[in-house]
Amino acid sequence: MMNFQHLTALLLGIFVLSCTQKNTKMDLLIGTYTDQTSEGIYRVSFDTQTGELTDLRLAVKAASPSYLSISPDRKYVYAVGERGDGAVVAYEWEQDSLKRINQVSSMGINPCYVDFSADKKLVAVANYSSGNGAVYVVAADGSIVGEPSTYQHEGVGLDSANRQEAAHAHCSMFSKDSRFVYVVDLGIDQVVGYPVIDGGIGDGFTALSLVPGDGPRHMVFHPTKDMAFLINELSNSVISIKVDVETGMLTEIDRANTVPEDFTEHSQCADIHLSSDGKFLYGSNRGHDSIAIFAVGESGELERIGVESVQGKWPRNFTLSPDERFLLVANKDTDNITVFSRDPKTGLLTYTDQEIAVSRPVCLKF
Repeated sequence: MMNFQHLTALLLGIFVLSCTQKNTKMDLLIGTYTDQTSEGIYRVSFDTQTGELTDLRLAVKAASPSYLSISPDRKYVYAVGERGDGAVVAYEWEQDSLKRINQVSSMGINPCYVDFSADKKLVAVANYSSGNGAVYVVAADGSIVGEPSTYQHEGVGLDSANRQEAAHAHCSMFSKDSRFVYVVDLGIDQVVGYPVIDGGIGDGFTALSLVPGDGPRHMVFHPTKDMAFLINELSNSVISIKVDVETGMLTEIDRANTVPEDFTEHSQCADIHLSSDGKFLYGSNRGHDSIAIFAVGESGELERIGVESVQGKWPRNFTLSPDERFLLVANKDTDNITVFSRDPKTGLLTYTDQEIAVSRPVCLKF
């Protein structure tokens, strides 16, 4: 016969096991293009122990929500509608789905990036095709309110017959202290800075001029140092950057190529992420279809230490899991999300054989 102590131990063990099992699952949001079979933003369950992706379901119907941003308090999700009549849509969580709060114009064509300020008061969007963007005020209920503060870029780049025939704002992100908005413009080879003033933006200034033809795309900040890292779509390169937090000016420190030197076919970069310890940098190659892995030195020196196949084609956005034990890639042209384990000591990746089918995935957010 089981005594009281044995029964208590058994119940405690069952409770601990239940909690452990429950805590291994978390939700991943997926932004997509809806020009094929996708219907909007999806969510999938991710197992933080095995890397398995299961239970794919539609979170909300939307037209080409190709980039997502989640508010710092995790209550709200903001998505672009990447189309001719560009839109920015605010959502809130309602049980297991997203409920639309409101929708506003992106003030341009084909918005491709949206970012939420750290103080939870502003949202910034970049419009690729029209080379402009806007900054919006966010109300306490998550809604976008009032008239936005806007900017318009002009000019051409080295490849004036193709991708750099005009300005193409590809990324608009807030500095870590939310004092500046940085707009990475692929078309004019510049990062343009805008001071944040009274819920809007002031006059823009050239924070960084890139090498002609670089075609800069995305940027990420170092978690503890006054540094940033930028990936160049057209030159297949990454650079490390010194950030002057007072003036907003950026200065290049080092650069490295994202594809092997003997690779001669067409490729172009997309997304960039940095590990939370600041030691390893990752960038996606579309064409070479890989993730480039870099070791980051104390002063921002870059050394490419690996190039890992994404097990798919045309990797757009990718993300590190919150514990950084995994890296997940959205492969747009093969309609799949693939999962890699990550060694925190070496930064290197190993394919886990875990993947899930999703139509036209382009953005991943935990």
